Amino acid sequence: MGWKQLICCLPGVLPVVRLRASLEWKSSWEQLACETVKRDLRITPGSGFIAVYLETYGCQMNVNDTEIAWAILQKSGYTRTKALDEADVILLVTCSVREKAEQAIWNRLQHLKALKARRLQARLPLHIGILGCMAERLKEKILHREKLVDIVAGPDAYRDLPRLLTVAESGQQAANVLLSLEETYADILPVQTSAGGTTAFVSIMRGCDNMCSYCIVPFTRGRERSRPIASILQEVKMLSDQGVKEVTLLGQNVNSFRDTSEVQFQSAATPVLSRGFSTVYKAKPGGLRFAHLLDQVSRIDPEMRIRFTSPHPKDFPDEVLQLIQERHNICKQLHLPAQSGSTRVLEAMRRGYTREAYLELVHHVRDSIPGVSLSSDFIAGFCGETEEDHQQTVSLLREVRYNVGFLFAYSMRQKTRAYHRLQDDVPADVKQRRLEELITVFREEAARTNGAVVGHSQLVLVEGPSKRSASELCGRNDGNIKVIFPDAKIEDAADCKALVRAQPGDYVLVKVTCLECLFSWAIFPAQCCSLEQLLPGEPKIKMDLPKHLCS
Repeated sequence: MGWKQLICCLPGVLPVVRLRASLEWKSSWEQLACETVKRDLRITPGSGFIAVYLETYGCQMNVNDTEIAWAILQKSGYTRTKALDEADVILLVTCSVREKAEQAIWNRLQHLKALKARRLQARLPLHIGILGCMAERLKEKILHREKLVDIVAGPDAYRDLPRLLTVAESGQQAANVLLSLEETYADILPVQTSAGGTTAFVSIMRGCDNMCSYCIVPFTRGRERSRPIASILQEVKMLSDQGVKEVTLLGQNVNSFRDTSEVQFQSAATPVLSRGFSTVYKAKPGGLRFAHLLDQVSRIDPEMRIRFTSPHPKDFPDEVLQLIQERHNICKQLHLPAQSGSTRVLEAMRRGYTREAYLELVHHVRDSIPGVSLSSDFIAGFCGETEEDHQQTVSLLREVRYNVGFLFAYSMRQKTRAYHRLQDDVPADVKQRRLEELITVFREEAARTNGAVVGHSQLVLVEGPSKRSASELCGRNDGNIKVIFPDAKIEDAADCKALVRAQPGDYVLVKVTCLECLFSWAIFPAQCCSLEQLLPGEPKIKMDLPKHLCS
């Protein structure tokens, strides 16, 4: 409950206050009433009256971090508001992977500056906090720039949020950006930010040890450490009980998972890297590995789809690929971030593989998992990249033909090896031109690859209404391709005579009749799709259906 809702509950306050939606006071008595209420109630953490507004930027890990931070604050007595004007505390969960991501936060802070000034004039303090990777990277700059931010908390300091906010209440700035070698938040069950959602993210590990020369993650999220398997299974079971139909296992290098929480796990065999791949760190013996975790998670609920991201190509032993092929509810979709198609650039990036080794892995994956959907990351204009290097990346895109792609121009980050050892010598206009060329080639090849579904039925998990039209629904198929289709009455497979409307969490068969447009995130337009059937029953059956229908 925020302070405005609190006022509405108090006797003697005129009804007009209940209708207020902003801080633009129309009369002095309203302002006085609010000031008196907040002062006399002595609102403190634990009283249930401090409203927190959370805003998330960046990757899925940040979405999960938001849920962890909120779980901690909720336990300490804070309340949640979705209205910015009703907040007593505004927390931004930030990303630092590229300069553009950080600039978005600086721009947002300028907007909040005006809001905070209005609140100070009304003698109703507003506290602003920066959480996550940007907090870790730019603590001093954030605190000193215009004195706007009250608290700064790095990715490993969310448990300290209640104390930091208490310090801020006293009028002081507060910060905790210490990185931990152990923190995984294993004992905290995240509070899902969207009630009744059909999908959820589960963090299984934090940090990264790969030390790719371009990447800031090891410096903002620390060393690699994994959650105990038991805590992960508990969280997935909880999500299943809540009706969640798809879980994505998260980590910076998710498939290098290694649970060493129990003594008996120490004797486990060290897995073999993908053929032709290497690491900058020594092999880590012992611990239960990702294949074991994936096996256990997939057994919890046969109706729940399982995905994972983001992996490193080096960590795809055959047992992982075999498990994906065998289990109906593990999605046949893999993210294989290449970053470049040039062996010379890959070496400068410290990726631990050559172009040839990467292509051998792609062929092995496709042989092991027929019909697998592949996605990848690419960086345009990395340090020292020549036109020949760029053309090798273009040719890799054409040869592999990814279903989904994430492509960006290189953005140098302080603290990285590239910052200290290499020169950011590719001009901005050249980076942009190369990026546009990569995007064009990717879309051409993705259109050909995804065009294979035309004329076939796709099993789609309904996520909810489409953002572009109230008459459409959207969801994703097994390959993580976004599908938009009409919100029409369809036949219920459980009762062939009944016509029903699909709801979030339902599995539906969608027939794709054409691909009129295809974006980088691969959308099948609604006019190209027709709903066929609503499917009940075990996911094991549902997951088999596309194999028969698409043959």
